[in-house]
Amino acid sequence: MESLDAEGWARLFRACQHSASHLEMRDQYAVQEELADIEKWRAGQWGPEQDAESKAGWLELMRATAARGVRLRRARIVSEPVTEYIRFEHEGTPQNIAAGEDVRWLPRTRASGLALPGNDCWVFDGTTVLFNHFTGDGGWIGNELTTDPSIAALCTEAFEAVWKLAIPHAAYQLI
Repeated sequence: MESLDAEGWARLFRACQHSASHLEMRDQYAVQEELADIEKWRAGQWGPEQDAESKAGWLELMRATAARGVRLRRARIVSEPVTEYIRFEHEGTPQNIAAGEDVRWLPRTRASGLALPGNDCWVFDGTTVLFNHFTGDGGWIGNELTTDPSIAALCTEAFEAVWKLAIPHAAYQLI
């Protein structure tokens, strides 16, 4: 397992030529860099401007990647009613969309017939997979990068199956 820094992430997106697809399957994330943001959100001191400022580096990377013609998609499988974290994430999604990501939501009850990888992942050009590993309570512990063709195919097929069933962000109503 490795832990990519910001430059490592940027290298993956700069190398990407056609598509970058992110499959998120957790209802709770507790990544260190978001904890203060969530506290401000809970206190009513958080809005689109603060969200965009907090993830400015990511949004710039997405804008640059989209500007090169790379298709950026993010699919989130969520339990309903959604968790507090998913509400926070949903509220910040318009910034991701404005930066070039297409985002869809799939209620977990509609995912029962899907074969899914064991971990959240990014799939780059259908050939490279970056798994994100988390602790049981949502803390991030590292990445695992693979170009194994069978794993890339499994993750690509899983993402496409989720995408087909998922609801576009503008139409998804939080429950």
